[in-house]
Amino acid sequence: MTNFRERSAWYKWELLLLLWLAFFFNQADRQIFSVVIPLIKADLRLTDAQLGLISAVLVWTYGLLVPVSGFFGDRVPKKLIIGGSLLFWSIATLCTGLCSTMLQFILLRGVATGGGEAFYAPSANSLISQHHTKTRSLALAIHQTATYAGIILSGFIAGYIGERYGWRNAFYVFGFFGIVLAFFIFRRLHRDRPAASAAHPPHFMETLRIIVKRPTVILLTLGFACMVFVNVGYLTWMPSFMAERFGFSLSEAGFSSMFYHHAGAFGGVLLGGIIADRLARKNAVWRLTIQAAALLCGAPFIYWLGTAGTPFALCAALFCFGVFRGIYDANIFAALYEVVEPEIRSSASGIMLMFAFLAGAFSPYMLGALRPTLGLAAGLSWLGLSYILGAVCIGIAALFFFKRDREKIYSINKYQ
Repeated sequence: MTNFRERSAWYKWELLLLLWLAFFFNQADRQIFSVVIPLIKADLRLTDAQLGLISAVLVWTYGLLVPVSGFFGDRVPKKLIIGGSLLFWSIATLCTGLCSTMLQFILLRGVATGGGEAFYAPSANSLISQHHTKTRSLALAIHQTATYAGIILSGFIAGYIGERYGWRNAFYVFGFFGIVLAFFIFRRLHRDRPAASAAHPPHFMETLRIIVKRPTVILLTLGFACMVFVNVGYLTWMPSFMAERFGFSLSEAGFSSMFYHHAGAFGGVLLGGIIADRLARKNAVWRLTIQAAALLCGAPFIYWLGTAGTPFALCAALFCFGVFRGIYDANIFAALYEVVEPEIRSSASGIMLMFAFLAGAFSPYMLGALRPTLGLAAGLSWLGLSYILGAVCIGIAALFFFKRDREKIYSINKYQ
């Protein structure tokens, strides 16, 4: 029994490491396109609106398919979904290097890559929560750091490869290593066994009805959509903005636009996870309170992005924006799982991600379309209003609905 417990205790951290690596490539592969946009634009003569549309299609595809992936995540072994999705999107990333027309980018970059990535997050976050109970926020926060590491390193590496060896080779390199990792995950990940209570999970429409009747879930989803709207727009256009505004090279812009923000987020997400786990032992509503405060505090620094007059001021704004974004990120799914039953966590995650990313997908296209008239600086600055709206939504959930929604599932289903 002792050996079994020791193996179980070790495996939950091995699992977290493997999923961290998978999530690293998930985010890195997604960011490559934004970093090499200037090279693709010059090579293929695509317009800003077309480039923004390619990014938007990826997010729309992700948003449409992620609830499907969540539904399957509650019914199919998560090992198969996680490994299969990593393999699929890595192949699509590698093949993106072969693109020469907008339609090819939309199909391979938008539909194939976005569709493959959609199947990862619901199963991965649900699996982490299944193995980490007392350390849920911390484990999910550590997993979230892969986002920042993936974006930072892909920003520098993809920019470096693109400048010296061509933008196509950036897609080849990341796609190849993702394929290698997929086969390793198939070998090392255990075949998960659903809990007895999840033997017959509700079908999709029943799950949707459960969620719709819980205002906390709806408001958390709206808050998440506001955050994603900012994040997708920032990730798509910040490298180009820094290159144009301050004359940075492609590798410098790719690195600086991602490093300072995600370095701040790296520290913020760990801090948010530790604090939330401690405070949630007394009252779980702290997870939401921390999220709302983080969005509210981050909004001024988003406005600062477009108004900063020097590279130092812009990097400082990126760092502070990142710290509060990270604190918010630590509790995205930990807060959600407080008000949904364990057997529908993957489905609930998928539905939440769907609405958030479908809304967020309009951001890069909007900024690209408005760029010739409004300018990127003004567009980026006014994204801060989205953070304020998100803070209001989560604050309302914490004040008026969280306690009732949480007590409902604990009293009826007796889940912990």
